[in-house]
Formats: sequence, structure tokens, C-alpha cells
Amino acid sequence: MNQLDYFFKPKSVAIVGASRDPKKIGHVIFRNFVEGKFAGKIFPINPNAEELFGHRCYPSVLSVEEKIDLAVITIPAPIVPQALEECGKKKIPAVIIISGGFKEIGNVELENEVSRILKKHKIRAIGPNCIGALDPYSGVDTFFLPRYKLERPGKGKIAFISQSGALGSVVLDWMAMKGYKISKFISYGNAVDVDEADLTEYLANDKETDVICAYFEGVKEGRKFYDVAKKISSRKPLIVLKGGTTSEGTSAVASHTGSLAGSAEIYSTAFKQAGVIQAKDLEQIFDFARVLSTQPAPKGNRVQIITDGGGYGVMTTDWLIKNGLQLAKMSHQNIEKIKKACPPHVVVKNPIDLTGDADTERYKIAIESAMEDPNVDMVAVIILFQIPTLTPDIVDVVSAISDRKQKPLIVLAAGGRYTEVLKKSLEDFGVPCFSYPEGAAEALRALYEYGCCVNAKGAKR
Repeated sequence: MNQLDYFFKPKSVAIVGASRDPKKIGHVIFRNFVEGKFAGKIFPINPNAEELFGHRCYPSVLSVEEKIDLAVITIPAPIVPQALEECGKKKIPAVIIISGGFKEIGNVELENEVSRILKKHKIRAIGPNCIGALDPYSGVDTFFLPRYKLERPGKGKIAFISQSGALGSVVLDWMAMKGYKISKFISYGNAVDVDEADLTEYLANDKETDVICAYFEGVKEGRKFYDVAKKISSRKPLIVLKGGTTSEGTSAVASHTGSLAGSAEIYSTAFKQAGVIQAKDLEQIFDFARVLSTQPAPKGNRVQIITDGGGYGVMTTDWLIKNGLQLAKMSHQNIEKIKKACPPHVVVKNPIDLTGDADTERYKIAIESAMEDPNVDMVAVIILFQIPTLTPDIVDVVSAISDRKQKPLIVLAAGGRYTEVLKKSLEDFGVPCFSYPEGAAEALRALYEYGCCVNAKGAKR
């Protein structure tokens, strides 16, 4: 068993610093385990309480007679070393140190002491100065942010690693609202032991993860991460957003996690050489992830646009070309097939404009023809749901065609509440949806480039 498995699949967890005070971090984390889906045993560690939520409290992990797989430490920084010594004596294999107050505020000696104790007892640790781990499959949830304030995403195939707990928590809340799903989330803070390379390598072998996303401010060991990224990037897409790309941002990084941000140009070059996909912002990282985790790699860069609004088709054309993609030229046979099934005013070129009286059947014929056409590598379907002739069953039709995984298929749709409801339904069926052409085109470009990278290395997704 990989020792990092204890962070995500423990059979027993001790919360060191579990508190009766609802405002305390230890209270929220313990409550997460009690009220969540964690099926293992939970041990609250609090020398000043007898029980918490019906669970017997223990003065120390050494007082627990049963085996403990994971300890979550939430106590003040000065007494963390003592707690770690006790974890070592108890032979606990993994700890998550939520507590802050170490290298990030200049307490380098205290963090070095923590490192020494971890090495002495061969304990693997995430943190300190982090919010830890969330695994919707196992029910592990070490976030000290209450569920009513921060919604947790459901089970999915996208893993997210974040050096920053605050940024990561905002991302998760946003993902849950949008209906995006995750396999695992890890905030690793100061990385006194487990770092971004360790986590990336672990997730590369995780059967629940198809795409790895990460927010880095600095990389602890550059060569180590580079070697890991290069090794795994052809097996699973690795998408990174780098923080600290300006001189002012670099200074901010040092006071956040005590990391060295390094040159943005050096990072970009290294990422490219290692096969890492670099995102420019948080929205893009998930645009890429949603497409790469749900769509097959294309054979080429030829895109067929199908729309019911001409202007949206024109803008999408512009953005596809700006991103180095090409407009597909469908075969005469398929063009005639669409023309025969549609009224004369439908424009069967690229974009195919089904016009403002399009219905579900018209879309079905056009999309299926594009998917079957050997001259088409990817399909971008623009749906303006607001037109009166279009009914909600378009969601079922598009989802069914996408589910065959013949070629990449994405949907562009913009509008208000009605549109957002239908887009969420498509996302639930694994169809990536975009509001604007720019993001859609950039995501298709990333999918195409990743496919080229994989093919160049002779690997299969």
C-alpha cells in the first residue's frame, strides 16, 4: 500500500484539537467527519472534554487503543512538535498539519523541527499551513470551512492540487455551484514533507482521476517535479496555473507559503518541455480540465461548427482560427444529406447555420452527419436555447451522441437561468459547455495539442 493512500483512504482518523467550540477549526473538521460520508472510525483528541457528538474524547493519540491511519492536527504551532512525537510513538503513518505559524511567518526553526520529527518516525505529512484533503469517494474532508458556507463538489474525475488553501476553497465552492465534479482535492501549504511532485505522481496512478489540475506558487524541488511531470504527462493531462508571475506577485508568494516563486519564463519553458499544459487563469484551468476529462483525443484540428445563430457562428470561427485550428470541409455526401432533411433557408457550409427556427431533429441530423464525416475531427455545437422551436429534449439528443465518444463534441450556449439549467444538465452527462467562443476555442486547442503530444510519445490515452 502506498503510504499516501492513508491521506485519502484511511480506516481511522484522529482529530488532534477537536473542540466543542463551533468557531474552532478542530470543531468544524471533526463535524465534517461525523456528518459526512466517512465510513471509518473517528477519534476526537481533546484532554479537556469527555465526549464530542457522541464520540468519546481522548487526551492524546496514545490513549487510543485502536490503530490510527491518519491524524489531522489543528492545534497551535508551538505544540505541534509534541503532538507529532506522540503520533510517531503511536506509529501513525500519515498526518495533515492544518495549523499555520511556521515558515510562512518566519518560524523556520519550528518548521525544521517538524521536518526532523517526521523523518525520525517515517511519517508522511501534508502541510503545515493548509486545509488538507477532500475525497468525495472516501468521505475524507479536513476543510475547516463549514458545509453551509462552502459547498463540496460531487464525485468526478478531475483532481486539484493547490498550494493555497484559500484559493482552493474558493475554486471548490465555484465548482460545486457550476456542477463540476472532482476526484480529489489537496491543499498542501508549506510542503514540509509531501510536495507537488509527490501528489502529482500519486494522482497519476489514481484510478478515480483522469485529469490533474494544479495551482503552484513555487515548486519545492524543480528537477523532481520536472521528471515526474514528464513521466506522467502522456498518461494523464496535467494542467497547471502558476502564481507569482510578476515581481510583485513573487514577493507576495514569499509571505504566503514561504516559497520561492522563481522566473515565470523558466517555469513556462520547463512546463512545455515536460508536457504540462499551462493555463492562464482559474476559469481556463477548468475549461481545459472539463474537455480533457470527458472528450476523446482528436485525430486532427478540423472543426465543424453547427449553430442556430449566425453571429455566434462567426465569432466562434474567428476564435478557432486565432487558436490555430481549421474549419472542416464536410464531404459532399453528408452536405446533401443535411440539405435534404432541412428547409432551403438552412446554410450548409461551415458554420452550418440551422437558423432561428431550428428544432431538435434538425440538430440531430447535422451533428450525426458531422460525427460520421471523415473530414471532421471535432464538433462545436452552438445552441441558443431561447428560440421557440427548440425543446429541452435537445439535451438528450446531444448527450446521447456525445456519449458514443466518436469525436470531441462541445456545446456553446449563452443566456439566463433557463439556458444555465440546460447547460448544467449537459455537464452532468459529460458534455462540456461554454458561454463564450474564446474559452471554447482555447479548450479545443488544448485538447488537440495534448493529443499531438501523446501521439508523439507513442502512448495512448
